[in-house]
Amino acid sequence: MKRLSIQSNVEQIRKNLHDEIIVAATKYVGSDQIRTLYAAGIDTMGENRVQDLLKKQEELTDLPIHWHFIGHLQTNKVKSMINRIECLHSLDRIKLAIEIQKERNKPLDCFIEIKLTDEPLKTGVLPSNLLDFIRSLEKYDIIKVIGLMGMAKADGSVDEIRANFGLLRHLQRQVESLNLSYAPCHYLSMGMSQDYPYALEFHSTHLRLGSILFRSEENDV
Repeated sequence: MKRLSIQSNVEQIRKNLHDEIIVAATKYVGSDQIRTLYAAGIDTMGENRVQDLLKKQEELTDLPIHWHFIGHLQTNKVKSMINRIECLHSLDRIKLAIEIQKERNKPLDCFIEIKLTDEPLKTGVLPSNLLDFIRSLEKYDIIKVIGLMGMAKADGSVDEIRANFGLLRHLQRQVESLNLSYAPCHYLSMGMSQDYPYALEFHSTHLRLGSILFRSEENDV
């Protein structure tokens, strides 16, 4: 069967968007596909693994890509990569904030990762602990909390997914209403290939899309 191109996929997705940012989740693709994405108008790439981030950056130095880190970040990996990204989507603990403060040479835009479900493999700040966590970040002046990030239940029903995203939106507005200079919290990083239409219902600003950018017609029959 004829395969859809990355360009066609991007155009189809953008029909549903306004000014939301597509953060291409490039965990499973190489530099050639990232080049194709860039040519299709996607200039923000999100990596999950530090070693892959560094490797792909070296291979793509000629492109003015905005590099985001969207995976769980170990503190012992911070030094090697924290000055190589524009945004971190997974700030989830004070130990990580301390290490970023130590190693980063200019302010870093960060999303706080929120644990929205009881799935054991998912990480993040519990909703009930969010406000205390936000307040504890005030002394780390290198960190700017621009928003919240979260993942809906992997095999959740539509109602469960909407409830997860609705909670994240509620928490974001709660933090935003505090009017903290170090945590303006205007943005929401939520929605992946399988559930991004629901994330849009709750005003997601950053969509972390992977497989949907590379799908083919065979996948849709």
